[in-house]
Amino acid sequence: MRAAVQRVSRAAVNVAGRVVGQIGPGLLVYAAAAPDDGPDDTAYVAEKLAHLRIFPDAAGKMNLDVGQAAGAVLLVSAFTLLADARKGRRPSFDGSASGEAAEPLIAQLADGLRGFGLTVETGRFGAYMQVESVNDGPICILLDSRRAV
Repeated sequence: MRAAVQRVSRAAVNVAGRVVGQIGPGLLVYAAAAPDDGPDDTAYVAEKLAHLRIFPDAAGKMNLDVGQAAGAVLLVSAFTLLADARKGRRPSFDGSASGEAAEPLIAQLADGLRGFGLTVETGRFGAYMQVESVNDGPICILLDSRRAV
């Protein structure tokens, strides 16, 4: 499972002109599942997201995680995170799980984050979404369960 993480001041997801998820300060997370991902991958990414210390403490140092900073998470499924653009000009999406396989994994990721006591909003799986965000920092981090040590 791969996740692109942005620290944001605010973020929202719109589907067909309606807001389906929004947060104030916190993390905007784009997540994608690979065909062979499973519960261990979602647990790894959820734990990393919940404890990633990228929020400033009183001294301005990045020492707080999203929960300590009283932030929330906006989780958006984005199969394009697993695109392979090394050959040619059109990306290949063969590295992404099918929608049937990915949807429950994205839901498990949301549940895993909630299990850490976090407020989690989501986009709508499989929908065309418009995402608005104000990146704070900017702080952008890539997580990948396949690169875990």
